[in-house]
Amino acid sequence: MFNFDFSTVAAYSPMYLKGVVTTVELTVLGIIFGLILGLILAFMRLSKHAAVRWPAILYLNIFRGTPLFVQLLVVHYGFIPAIFGGSQGAFFSGAVALALNSGAYVSEIFRAGIKSIDRGQMEAARSLGMTHWMAMKDVILPQAIKRMIPPFGNEFIVLLKDSSLVAVIAVHDLTQAGRLVMAATLKPWEAYIPVAILYLMLTVPLTYLVAYLERRLESK
Repeated sequence: MFNFDFSTVAAYSPMYLKGVVTTVELTVLGIIFGLILGLILAFMRLSKHAAVRWPAILYLNIFRGTPLFVQLLVVHYGFIPAIFGGSQGAFFSGAVALALNSGAYVSEIFRAGIKSIDRGQMEAARSLGMTHWMAMKDVILPQAIKRMIPPFGNEFIVLLKDSSLVAVIAVHDLTQAGRLVMAATLKPWEAYIPVAILYLMLTVPLTYLVAYLERRLESK
């Protein structure tokens, strides 16, 4: 029979709230640095120079072709210690891994958005005396970003859910909070149902926001 002890959830609520804060912090950092990295990779991917384009292609193949779970382990136990001479903490490793992974997917959103703009827009801007980068910044990107908002929203929702994997390197996120409660109480319902509900409270509003933005953009 299903029995749910609300007192257990109440007793461990600070642990869950701490997990929520960490999950949101990791997601925001992953989004910010993923956007920066993704834009750089997109421009590299669109370059006519093979020496610039192929490193970006290699990066995308690696990070889109391997599981985030494995990337977290490689970053935490291999990449970060090799670069910094030692561990910088699980939170730092988790944020780096999420940003590196997100950057690969964001770059393809940027690239697809830029490529969706008619080439005549660039030619018209260049004919007015703009440089390639001026035309890209002032003409192409403003139009492309409108088309990129819905896929960006979906990517950010996926990143929020995928951040649960950082529990494997002992980051005290929402999933890790559930694991700790389970270890302390041996009550799976009380440990993991609050985790699921809190993830829903984070993702559902974002889902509706993305759907709203899609409708607004379609009406323009």
